[in-house]
Amino acid sequence: MNESRHPRSPRPSSSGEVAKLRLRLAGAEEALRAIRTGEVDSVVVPGRKGPQVFTLEGAEHSYRVLIESMNEGAVTLTREKTILYANQCFARMVKCPLEQVMGGSFRRFISPEGQLGLSPLLKGADKTGAKIQVLLNAGDGTHLPVQISIRMLAKNGFKRAPIGLVVTDLSEARRTEKLLRALTSRVVQVQEDERGRLALELHNNITQLLCAILFRSKALADSISPRDGLAKMEAAKLRELLGQAAAEVERITRDLRPGVLDQLGLGAVLRATSTEFTDRTGVAVELAGVQLLARLPAAMELTLYRILQESLKNVEKHARAGQVLVHLAKVGEVVQLRVKDDGVGFDPEDRAGKRKANGDLGLLGMRERATSAGGALKVKSNRRGGTEIEVRIPLPVRLGPAQLQVQARRQFQRKTTSP
Repeated sequence: MNESRHPRSPRPSSSGEVAKLRLRLAGAEEALRAIRTGEVDSVVVPGRKGPQVFTLEGAEHSYRVLIESMNEGAVTLTREKTILYANQCFARMVKCPLEQVMGGSFRRFISPEGQLGLSPLLKGADKTGAKIQVLLNAGDGTHLPVQISIRMLAKNGFKRAPIGLVVTDLSEARRTEKLLRALTSRVVQVQEDERGRLALELHNNITQLLCAILFRSKALADSISPRDGLAKMEAAKLRELLGQAAAEVERITRDLRPGVLDQLGLGAVLRATSTEFTDRTGVAVELAGVQLLARLPAAMELTLYRILQESLKNVEKHARAGQVLVHLAKVGEVVQLRVKDDGVGFDPEDRAGKRKANGDLGLLGMRERATSAGGALKVKSNRRGGTEIEVRIPLPVRLGPAQLQVQARRQFQRKTTSP
């Protein structure tokens, strides 16, 4: 009898372990519920150096109601990135029940790339705070762009203070930014169309009319007798002024829409613009690396020309420079344009300097143009070393024959299915 009962002896022990585990699970669920409803003021978290007590500082206080009513996520972490507290807004962001959020690791909600940027900020968090933009991994497999503001909380008598996070949903801001980018791109396109129309009107009407008046004034000056010296001299001055007016209208026409850009490409218009700038201002322009083996896309050429045009305008108005370096090169699949002057720069940290540099929103316009073209613009400046503007725009991806067939098929399907 004893031998037959011996194999069954572990059953009571196993049942006891299961009962203990169930009891501990119920206690944990009750603790989480109490934390969530504000019935407890502290939490004990086991760690490598023994259990630590984290005070919630009066969960019944009104600040808890405020945090729960926020439209931003609020999270409190241990230094090991365990979530001590999270509000309902954060739970909605990660699309997980709140009881599955608190007590777990914050790492599971951040991608590996985001963790690389977030970990140093959490380790070096101080009272000044830090911010980072990452993607949150939601429970349904989607990703949410957020900004995390980090701040170290009070130690409350303990060696290692917890870390407070405010998580801001950026999805609506990203959608708004995308719409603004599309609107900006459309405005730029409308401006270019209008500039082209004005340039054509000036060339076909005003310039030709001024040239006709210039020829008539020459004939009038030639018909005046040399004995009438005063009248002949006034006719010569009139002819000179008419020539200057015609030249100025022609310059404005080129600025509105340079024909050489459409006909000969970016390299030719850079040389022509630099020469005209030197002749007009006396500031030497050095060109480097402008030899391109092939024409760039028309929209990219126009963007780079406008950025050069605005850069030289800023040099003329603000820099008091003696020389300008213009460097155009193709680096891999990226086209790079640098415009550097040796004049009076500005301190990027000085708000007054920023306002002066922005002036008529020139820098902002250049930045928007670069962004609309899929590139980026960087400005380096100091008061003794001049200003350098660098823009980098990637070339469009070249599609192979198979990809072109797929693209053509999709366009055909869209056309045939559209109402």
